[in-house]
Amino acid sequence: MSAPTDRPAAANFVSDLVVADNAQGTFGGRVQTRFPPEPNGYLHIGHAKAITVDFELAREFGGQCKLRFDDTNPDTEDTTYADAIVDDVAWLGYTVDEPVYTSDYFEQLFRWAEMFIEQGLAYVDEQDGETISAQRGGYGNPGVESPHRDRPSEESLDLFRRMRDGEFADGSKVLRAKIDMQHENMQLRDPVMYRIRSGHHHRTGEAWKVYPTYDWAHGQSDAIEGVTHSLCTLEFDSHRPLYDWYLDQLARMGELPFEQPRQTEFARLELTHTVTSKRKLLQLVEQGLVDGWDDPRMPTLRGLRKRGYPAESIREFCSFIGVSRTNSRNEIELLESFVRTRLNRVAQRRMAVLRPLEVVIDNWPVDDSGAPVVEQVELVNNPENADDGTRTAPFSGRFWIEQDDFMAEPPPKYYRLTPGREVRLRGAFFVTCVGFDSDDDGNVERVHVTYDPETRGGNAPDGRKVKSTMHWVSADHAVDISVALYERLFSAEVPGEATGDVFDDLDANSRELLTECKAEPSLADVAPGDVVQFERLGYFAHDADQPRLFHRTVGLRDEWANIQKRKG
Repeated sequence: MSAPTDRPAAANFVSDLVVADNAQGTFGGRVQTRFPPEPNGYLHIGHAKAITVDFELAREFGGQCKLRFDDTNPDTEDTTYADAIVDDVAWLGYTVDEPVYTSDYFEQLFRWAEMFIEQGLAYVDEQDGETISAQRGGYGNPGVESPHRDRPSEESLDLFRRMRDGEFADGSKVLRAKIDMQHENMQLRDPVMYRIRSGHHHRTGEAWKVYPTYDWAHGQSDAIEGVTHSLCTLEFDSHRPLYDWYLDQLARMGELPFEQPRQTEFARLELTHTVTSKRKLLQLVEQGLVDGWDDPRMPTLRGLRKRGYPAESIREFCSFIGVSRTNSRNEIELLESFVRTRLNRVAQRRMAVLRPLEVVIDNWPVDDSGAPVVEQVELVNNPENADDGTRTAPFSGRFWIEQDDFMAEPPPKYYRLTPGREVRLRGAFFVTCVGFDSDDDGNVERVHVTYDPETRGGNAPDGRKVKSTMHWVSADHAVDISVALYERLFSAEVPGEATGDVFDDLDANSRELLTECKAEPSLADVAPGDVVQFERLGYFAHDADQPRLFHRTVGLRDEWANIQKRKG
């Protein structure tokens, strides 16, 4: 069972919303979206859904989607992150002609804030953040108005401009919208619009000493750009009334250059065995629990890319799960099934042995010089794609097999190599085990077989059958490689559910590095970053920076299909 691509597309209420808007002539038929990450970290699988929703919606309706960096916090943002985000979005399959930045609009946002002050809609508050937070009250509890709430507009305007000029210390003053301290929606209890930050901004340097909050910058940046459908995840649902309030004031002032944009929220992407909190991911990196942001166990797009996940699979997965208004957690096995299905179609096959056991053919012929004869056997590169053709691999009198492919005392229904049993070697010959050598502790060191020269290509002229076909690598021609095997970084389906701390479910043994693996010679030609199928073992990505290191992308077994069978 492969990825369920034959199932009807999941519901997408956002597309339905745009269809209704176009039918009513809303926005004049325009569709413009934006993906607005903050450049303070690397994108992860959760962002992939937001990216596909924003870009695919624009593509579906012939519109436009912009990448806009919400760079309003100089303390945590950096050009390195911005460059990485551009690269990740492009890798995922979406063209970004030229990203835009909230900092492009700092002058306009500041001017609009001045207008709010002049019209009595904002004021400078000199209380500290802790006091302001306490005065907001809570759900069912009234707020307390700031003693500075009714200060004259002229005074607030003067203070606000002096805040911009850098006269005051960080945290000493903020600009707050003047809305309703008793409103049932906490977001409307005089929210902060600007705060003082004296740090270096990655684009504007030290030019600014005040920076807009997300809620003030977000909707206004949408308005400046002409965004029609501002798509956010569900945690911003309570922010929508504030989004609308700010825009309503600007519309009343005649300041909006386009139709007033509309915010719509959809469910974020959550996966089992996965943590996407930026803070938690940063902790993993800083504590050395993973090898950086591109560690193949990380849910970052950089990590998934390094592990060999095709971008197409991620897009297909995001489209399949649909866009809804209800949060849910998807099985990571479903994502892996999309990865496996695509790689099965496009990945070339190669043979590799991860835990080698030597096999010697006792009746293998030698040439006139006494050296073992070398045969070249033909192997199919990809049975799913005839255009990929075939390759040849050397075969001689000594080869490697997996340790698990031989047992001196096999259990019932074990069909691989055992004393007296005949098996097929992929594309080569039938061989029969005639003995084995062990060390002083009884560990098998070497297996002895005989071969049937009439079975070249893996078929017997007399029609006899064998129950097992095994992969192999010629010992005299093998390429040495290292292979990294991965398990779930977090063992629990919902990390932290049992104890409240996700790190209690961290699997410290989630990676196993095998350094004595053997592979057929043609594996040396696999380009860095490419993914191949190691026959019978799974899909493996060639590391882009470390020669002959391969990361297991995903196994061959469709675990998602098994989960569905159990549920059924």
